[in-house]
Amino acid sequence: MWIPTNHEKYGVVLVSFRGTVQHGLPLEIGDTVQILEKCEGWYRGYILKNPNVKGIFPSSYIHLKNAHVKNKGQFETVLPVEDSVITEMTSTLRDWGAMWKQLYVKNEGDLFHRLWHVMNEILDLRRQVLVGHLTHDRMRDVKQHITARLDWGNEQLGLDLVPRREFSMVDPDEISVTELYKLMEHRHRKKDTPAVASTHHLFVHVKSLVSANLGEELEVFFHIYDGRENRPLSERFFVKLNKSGLPKSPEKTERQCTLFVDLGSSDLRKDVYIVVHIVRIGRMGAGEKKNLCSVQYRRPFGCAVVSIADLLTADSKDDHLLKVYACNTESEWHQIHENIIKKANSRYNLSGSNTGLAVALQLLHGDIEQLRREYMVLFTRGVSITRKLGFSDVIMPGEMRNDLYITLEKGEFEKGGKSVARNVEITVYVLDIDGQILKTHVAAGSGEPGGDEYHSLVLYHNNSPRWAEQLKLPIPVDMFRGSHVRFEFRHCSTKDKGEKKLFGYSFVPLMQEDGRTLPDGTHELIIHKCEENTSLAECPRYLKLPFSKANLPSNNQTLKGAKESFWITSFLCSTKLTQNGDMLDLLKWRAHPERINDSLSKLKEIDGSEIVKFLQDTLDTLFGILDESSQRYGLKVFDSLVHIINLLQDSKFQHFKPVMDTYIESHFAGALSYRDLIKVLKWYVDRIVDAEIQDHIQQVLKASEYIFKYIIQSRRLFSLATGGQNEEEFRVCIHELFMSIRFFLSQDNKSTSPVAQTQAVFLRTFPAVYGELLKIFAVREVAGFVRETLGSLPTAVHADCLEAVKLQCIAKTVESQLYVNPESRCILLPVVLRVLQAHMQEQRDLVMCARIFTSMLSLIKKEENGTAEPVVSEEVELIVESLLGVLLRTILEISNRPQPSGPAMRLQFQDVTGEFVACLLALLRQMSDRHYQQLLQAFSTKDNLRDFLLQIFTVFRILIRPEMFSKDWTVMRLVTNNVIITTVLYLSDALRKNFLNDKFDYKVWDSYFYLSVIFINQPCLQLESFSPSKRKKILEKYGDMRVMMGCEIFSMWQNLGEHKLNFIPAMIGPFLEVTLVPQPDLRNVMIPIFHDMMDWEQRRSGNFKQVEAKLIDKLDSLMSEGKGDETYRELFNSILLKKIERETWRESGISLIATVTRLMERLLDYRDCMKLGEVDGKKIGCTVSLLNFYKTELNKEEMYIRYIHKLYDLHFKAQNYTEASYTLLLYDELLEWSDRPLREFLNYPMQSEWQRKEYLHLTIVQNFDRGKCWENGIILCRELADQYESYYDYRNLSKMRMMEASLYDKIMDQQRLEPEFFRVGFYGKKFPFFLRNKEFVCRGHDYERLEAFQQRMLNEFPHAIAMQHVNQPDQTIYQADAQYLQIYAVTPIPESQDVLQRDGVPDNIKSFYKFNHILRFRYDRPFHKGTKDKENEFKSLWVERTTLTLVQSLPGISRWFEVDKRELVEVSPLENAIEVIENKNLQLRTLITQCQSRQMQNINPLTMCLNGVIDAAVNGGLARYQEAFFAKDYIMNHPEDGEKIGRLRELMFEQAHILEYGLAVHEKFVPQDMRPLHKKLVDQFHLMKSSLGIQEFPAYVRASPVHFTNGSPRTCRNSVPNIISPDGGRGVARRSYPAVNRYSSSSLSSQASNEVSNITGQSESSDEVFNMQPSPSTSSLSSNHSASPNVTSSAPSSARGSPQMAEKHKHSRENACLSPRDRPVSAIFPNPMDPAQRAPPHQIGDATLPRSDPNLSAPDKVRPTPSSWSLDSVKEGAPSFSDSFGKMLCPPVPPRPLYSGSSAKNMRSQSPVSASRSPQKDGGLSLILIMFHF
Repeated sequence: MWIPTNHEKYGVVLVSFRGTVQHGLPLEIGDTVQILEKCEGWYRGYILKNPNVKGIFPSSYIHLKNAHVKNKGQFETVLPVEDSVITEMTSTLRDWGAMWKQLYVKNEGDLFHRLWHVMNEILDLRRQVLVGHLTHDRMRDVKQHITARLDWGNEQLGLDLVPRREFSMVDPDEISVTELYKLMEHRHRKKDTPAVASTHHLFVHVKSLVSANLGEELEVFFHIYDGRENRPLSERFFVKLNKSGLPKSPEKTERQCTLFVDLGSSDLRKDVYIVVHIVRIGRMGAGEKKNLCSVQYRRPFGCAVVSIADLLTADSKDDHLLKVYACNTESEWHQIHENIIKKANSRYNLSGSNTGLAVALQLLHGDIEQLRREYMVLFTRGVSITRKLGFSDVIMPGEMRNDLYITLEKGEFEKGGKSVARNVEITVYVLDIDGQILKTHVAAGSGEPGGDEYHSLVLYHNNSPRWAEQLKLPIPVDMFRGSHVRFEFRHCSTKDKGEKKLFGYSFVPLMQEDGRTLPDGTHELIIHKCEENTSLAECPRYLKLPFSKANLPSNNQTLKGAKESFWITSFLCSTKLTQNGDMLDLLKWRAHPERINDSLSKLKEIDGSEIVKFLQDTLDTLFGILDESSQRYGLKVFDSLVHIINLLQDSKFQHFKPVMDTYIESHFAGALSYRDLIKVLKWYVDRIVDAEIQDHIQQVLKASEYIFKYIIQSRRLFSLATGGQNEEEFRVCIHELFMSIRFFLSQDNKSTSPVAQTQAVFLRTFPAVYGELLKIFAVREVAGFVRETLGSLPTAVHADCLEAVKLQCIAKTVESQLYVNPESRCILLPVVLRVLQAHMQEQRDLVMCARIFTSMLSLIKKEENGTAEPVVSEEVELIVESLLGVLLRTILEISNRPQPSGPAMRLQFQDVTGEFVACLLALLRQMSDRHYQQLLQAFSTKDNLRDFLLQIFTVFRILIRPEMFSKDWTVMRLVTNNVIITTVLYLSDALRKNFLNDKFDYKVWDSYFYLSVIFINQPCLQLESFSPSKRKKILEKYGDMRVMMGCEIFSMWQNLGEHKLNFIPAMIGPFLEVTLVPQPDLRNVMIPIFHDMMDWEQRRSGNFKQVEAKLIDKLDSLMSEGKGDETYRELFNSILLKKIERETWRESGISLIATVTRLMERLLDYRDCMKLGEVDGKKIGCTVSLLNFYKTELNKEEMYIRYIHKLYDLHFKAQNYTEASYTLLLYDELLEWSDRPLREFLNYPMQSEWQRKEYLHLTIVQNFDRGKCWENGIILCRELADQYESYYDYRNLSKMRMMEASLYDKIMDQQRLEPEFFRVGFYGKKFPFFLRNKEFVCRGHDYERLEAFQQRMLNEFPHAIAMQHVNQPDQTIYQADAQYLQIYAVTPIPESQDVLQRDGVPDNIKSFYKFNHILRFRYDRPFHKGTKDKENEFKSLWVERTTLTLVQSLPGISRWFEVDKRELVEVSPLENAIEVIENKNLQLRTLITQCQSRQMQNINPLTMCLNGVIDAAVNGGLARYQEAFFAKDYIMNHPEDGEKIGRLRELMFEQAHILEYGLAVHEKFVPQDMRPLHKKLVDQFHLMKSSLGIQEFPAYVRASPVHFTNGSPRTCRNSVPNIISPDGGRGVARRSYPAVNRYSSSSLSSQASNEVSNITGQSESSDEVFNMQPSPSTSSLSSNHSASPNVTSSAPSSARGSPQMAEKHKHSRENACLSPRDRPVSAIFPNPMDPAQRAPPHQIGDATLPRSDPNLSAPDKVRPTPSSWSLDSVKEGAPSFSDSFGKMLCPPVPPRPLYSGSSAKNMRSQSPVSASRSPQKDGGLSLILIMFHF
């Protein structure tokens, strides 16, 4: 039995479960499940990411986790009880997972890999957190790291910013909106502007010294040097290198690595350098030979310098090779680095061409503790710390340091009786009070441990050496007294022994007798001479001697005049020792009471660092003096205290404030001091108004915070000691003090007066006093002090600066602990509101106002959850009453204000807006029903309420703007929308009650509806675009706010009644936009409003034209933006049809709905087609459909013109220039040649109609030129020329005539490709509406054949299925949920027959009329009617001819047009045979003409054609026609076909005559290697004549030799029968018979055919011939892109469709001919195209297509003759002959139109000038009768 679970509510799947059991729920590892019920080891529940699917699963597969259940019961939700960071991490990683895969799909490899690493890192950190073994600090660091990574990933993926507090996500409902805004803003700023570190550190790692001439050990010293002030900034870092130039102790990294710490931002400049000095340890001369001397000296080697600024731009991990320089003379050694910096090249040179110091340098930023966390490995491995000389910019309490730095500067020595100067070495020792050497207290620098002594450099033969060597003496504080430093001077001999001979010494004590240490600065020390063997162990003996020339008594002239001196510079950096005597005098005041006055006076002159060193001792001294001599020294002690307090305000010493706080709390003992402090403070305050100089008083008031701290603490100590005595006296003193303060604050002064400045100083420090007063006084009492003090300020303040300070004081008050308490808040709130209101009304100090408002509302939110609910309610009421109106005005004001320039100002501007918005939202969220009622009742008049509603609606519209919050602030946007919809629900009642019926106000209602529409359309509420998890969270928290607002709109609309007419048609567009939102519930609510609008419009106007017009206009723009879908179309249709069922205007309503629905269909198709990646063909077709719809059904001219230009752009981009011209012509036809001004439209400027039409004409002509449609361009040129001529614009007229002439030239000189045409049927419901279940004819691209076209269509419709038959599909195909494509080639039927049949018209001209302005196309399908004769199939081979008529002619505005009408006729076998032979005769004549006129590059095409006809005829081809149609049985049974039989006989004789002439031409041009083939053709021709029974030609054929124009059988000079001269006029013989398809079933099985195939290299097997797919490769030879006729097939005769072919082959052929391809050819239309430009050979000779000419082999099929012949044709007389031949006619041109308007309109329907036919003569019939009996 299934039992609801109580504790097992949430779990994680451990093992995948397939869910194969009944009701099983499939699970994947890692899924989280919510459990509803349990039963015997099974759970029932659902996966959290898909809560709609519930099922059962094994309990053993689930790991249960603790969870918190909300809304227990049917709609319960489960939240896991775990660390919120873990929860966020888990859900975020799930979201990232899906997006991460998409990155791979989108090829964003960089982000893909980076995100992969971050995800792994987060998972690793998650494990650490889950294990739970981390310390508290480490856990904090890990969480910080996790959240930083999560934020980074969210930002990279464009996800939402997560508000956090202490690493945990914040629930926006649990905090104030103002707090939420602060969190969001903080995280946003942190992301945008990382904090600039004020502290910097330089990491140095010494790798090696690279040099060619090493051999001695080296010492390397680094320090940071200020080039501007020429002084070192840091102590030295010291590294020892071995003889190879590598660190001596590689295992001890702290001896190779250091961190120069505490560099300030001011130190990172160009003139601060890292200076490196290198010293060698060895012989005196670097090049000396080795000798027995073992003594080694420290000698100069080189120096390197690098600027710190260079490290700021370099890669942080770069290694540097520093160039090492040596000085030219050793005396320059002390300043070599300065010379390098100054680039004094004459004083130094490279120490070696290959010498360099390899170091790693890296600048690190942040405090040292932060570095320890971030670079843990660095500190763990070991790094020495190199300190700054002196304290850092910020001194921290507790910092212990006691370092004495001594620099060996220079010396002056005598020769000492030697001929050359000495080599002086100094040895330095530190000795304690007992004269013992202090071990390890002499350090050359950090990095190496200190030693017992230090040996200086030795400068060769130099009596005035300058060393500039810095030593560090880290002597403990307790050993300073009595210690001294001794310097021993020795001469280093360069002789063999290498002795170091002592010749003098100096010393300096470290502390003076009065306790002061050695002063900083340079000291000139006395050199005491001594003997070489003098012992200096007895220190007291020489310590009595003077040590410095500065301290010598004036009478000691001997030492003063001594020439020998030694200079050192000392610098003490100590937190415990002082060099200041005044400080010591103050601290020892009891020893010298008479000096107290002087000491207190001198305190202000003492350096601040000295004071903070001894802060507690100094304070004890001051209060000790005050206790003992308050009358005498009270004022001076007070001033000294003020000085110290203000000293701690300095940024350098601000960290010592906690030290003073600790002192006050723990060490301060002045129980009586409060009286004197109050007394002196009051004395100063009372003097403010009269004092001329306010500086000192201002200093006193600056220190008032700590003065009050001392006063309060002193009083508390006194109370503890005395049990609370003198309490009243103390209160009176404080009250009097505040009275004095209030009096001076009440003074009204100008801003420039000193008193006003003093008032400002007090107001800045006053809020800090509240907390101290609360320690003694009650909350209400302190609040009273504050209220009265702030209230004492003058109301009309002249000083702007004082107003600002007053506001700052209010801000600090609101943020203070005092204001947090509800008791004090109710006292202070009126004061705060009054000040705030005044400033906001005047729009002053808005940043501070926003800060105060934010703090106030944050506190209210906190208290709301507490017990003081009534108090909070009153506060909200007060704030609403005082500030709501002014807050709305402020937001409106700053939103409409132009945004200030400058990034900083813009940032501030944005901040203020955001903070005020957050305040408004917080306030509205706090308001209850009672607050809203009071607010609305408070308006005295309707106008005031109206203004308020308009104001708040406008503000809400501003809040909804996308730019109000950052893109990733979805949380903030959702809170905003939740507040808005709640407020709107309250305000809509007021709208209904106050502004309906007779009080109706359009403006308020319009603003309401406008707001509602914008609200619903916000991007942040479109839940469909969010991830499932995000959508689920939003729905759980807020529901779908769009539906709530939609219901409210509907409700308000219903309340309007007759006032609805005010919003028709204005609100149609906005409401339509709402209904297009893809939310079913919202659509169901909103769509019925359109019915209501139609109804009211019908009542008012009797129709709803306005509704229709507005709907149509808005649909186009909205759907083009991507709104709406197929579901909406269906819903719109069904809901409205249902609504209007019972209306009286039902019929017109249905019409409107149908129109709009059809428009939606087309717009949806258009939008889908326009998507990126869609093919141009689909886009163009869809645009044409929509364009025609706007024109024919909607008559929307402007939309029609817009889509004309969209279509033009598509054509132009696709390089369909002809179609682009026709498209633009549509707009051109709408214009007249008038001067009517036209407005600016699309890309057209403002211009006259004439100018625009002129521009269009020129553009169209240019595109016709590009599309090689020159004939159409000529018509437009003529029209434009006429216009120019009528205006006497001869300049442009000339240009136009030249352009026209150039087009004629192009017609004659340039070749044009002849296009293929294809019929395409689109069947099935899956096609777009503009294609669905329709058939089209398409004009193919250049060189495009059937296979290529079919493949292109399948690529455009990848889901379509190609149909393999040409029969019309049945209804199952039409209604199928699929896509079916039916494609086959069709033949154009030219309309301009007159031009095509006219003699002497060049082929270049005819080609245009053959393939342009085509409205009808033909397709032929062979079939057998009746019994099929197996011996001769041509007896029963009929052709089914389908003629397709289009809605528009091709080419036109599209490459394809829909079929408007289908006609079906059948062509008899005899007619079929006539057309086939006519076509072949035409082809032969054409090839012969081309050969004679040398248009052929080679003779192969003619060879192929002759071979195909002769070979087929010899093997029984024409004989099959004779058998079929010349038999007596056929003639007797078909007496009506006598004329046609005669025509067939004529054509056969004509073909024989042409072949004979063709062979003669062939013999003339045939190359030598093809002579055998020619001979064979001649032989076979004689056989053919014999087979036809022709011994010689009839008399009319023999009457004269055959002459062709230009030597070809084109036109005859004499009266040659028309059989031979087919271009002449003829009667029946010239009648156009129904053209048959050019496919032939002829046989080709001669040796010649094989030879020809060998020439061309083409062969194919019989299987290939009969089983190939339908192909466009069988195009006729007269096509410009048909295959060259020099290709034939070498298949055996049995495989090529001869009458004797096997039945299986005949069956194959008949099946294969179901997808034929045809194209038109006229018997009088030869091919002008050079064979070299024809299609490849493989595109010819497809034997699978039907053939009805037994004389034609596969490669020789020609186009059928276009014909208008029908079975009902009237028989005409016999053929007549032309009386004259060879007369050349001028090329026909398009007729000059009659310019009754725009002739361009009629251009597509014009036909060329018809040429007159030759006169016809009788007698043709008798000739036919003769031939029948021949």
